[in-house]
Amino acid sequence: MSNRSTQETPPNPASITLHQASRVLEIGFDDGAVFKLPFELLRVYSPSAEVQGHGPGQEVLQTGKRDVQIVDVATVGHYALQPRFSDGHESGIFSWSYLYDLGTKQADYWARYEARLQQAGADRDRPMTPQASGGCAHH
Repeated sequence: MSNRSTQETPPNPASITLHQASRVLEIGFDDGAVFKLPFELLRVYSPSAEVQGHGPGQEVLQTGKRDVQIVDVATVGHYALQPRFSDGHESGIFSWSYLYDLGTKQADYWARYEARLQQAGADRDRPMTPQASGGCAHH
């Protein structure tokens, strides 16, 4: 007996399509939901430690990612995708449940990202300078 409404059993993907021209990952789930996730959104919300940090409040604001591409994508077991982005980022492993969450709450994620950009005096097109981001000059 299967109950997809429980959090323990997230929907499984039924289809995955990369649309390079529009820079969108289209993912359909077995519950009928279909989401079109912009590559930029996936990149700035990568679940990697490089983006998320190692705990609350350690997130690293990603800027200059509007035109990022996904150059390759691999499945990880039966539970996730691991995209390789055109800027070299490839350490994020996106579980099906995380992709589903990004899809269902896409507007909220965009609003939070834009608010963080505004607060930092940054924008979606230009990378932040190391001095402004607090990062090291090697990245």
